[in-house]
Parts: sequence; structure tokens; C-alpha cells
Amino acid sequence: MEGQPGLNHETWYTINDLSAAFDITARTLRHYEDVGMLAPLRRGSQRLYRERDRVRLQLILRGRRLGFSLPEIHDMLDLYDADPSEVTQLQDVIKRGDAKLAELQEQVDELQTTIQELLELRAKMQHRLDIILTQEGL
Repeated sequence: MEGQPGLNHETWYTINDLSAAFDITARTLRHYEDVGMLAPLRRGSQRLYRERDRVRLQLILRGRRLGFSLPEIHDMLDLYDADPSEVTQLQDVIKRGDAKLAELQEQVDELQTTIQELLELRAKMQHRLDIILTQEGL
């Protein structure tokens, strides 16, 4: 939706535009608005999103996909708004990313241990089953 009457020549998006573009529900968009992560222009009951909102939404969804909580994402977005040089935000995102990587590596290690335990247990059970079947002549 470009150049709406009464609006500048900036590109504007409706809630339906962004919902379709990012394959999310309008309810999700309204939630991000309710928690202060998006700030669309209101024209009556219609919400009009700027390019800035579209980029923020993209960052929110990426953050969610990477396992960050909404408060963490909100903090990162606030840093971006507060520091146009992006230095503080980049340092913070790197720090949070490193912590997330360490957390995920710990989960991977725990999963590998669990997989190994299950494989060992399965091998013992299969061995026991083979013995029983051999003894019974099956």
C-alpha cells in the first residue's frame, strides 16, 4: 500500500499485508503492538505500518526463531533505537547470542548423552531378548 491519501510517499502496510508477508496472524501483530514492540499509525480502526515496523517485525520474528524471549528482543530493539551508531546494540546482541549458543550447546550435549544411554539400553534389551528367544528355541 503506497502513497495513501493524506500520507507521505512512504510505503505503508496494513495488518493484512504484514500478516501475509510473514505468515503470522493479525492477533500476533496486535500482541506485538500491545507490548510496545510495534507502533503503527492509527486511522480510525485501521492500523498502518511503516517500513520501520516491517523491519522491526522481521527482527522480532528472527529473535523468536532463535529462542529469545519477547522481553529480550524488546531490550535489543530499544538499544537499536537509543544508539544510532549501533555499537551498543551490536555488543549486546553478540553477548546475548554467545549466551544462547552456550545454552544450545549444553542442550545438544545433554541430548547426545541421552541418545547414547538409549542406544546402550536398547542394545542390552536386544541382547537379553536374543538370549530368551534362543533358550526357548524361537
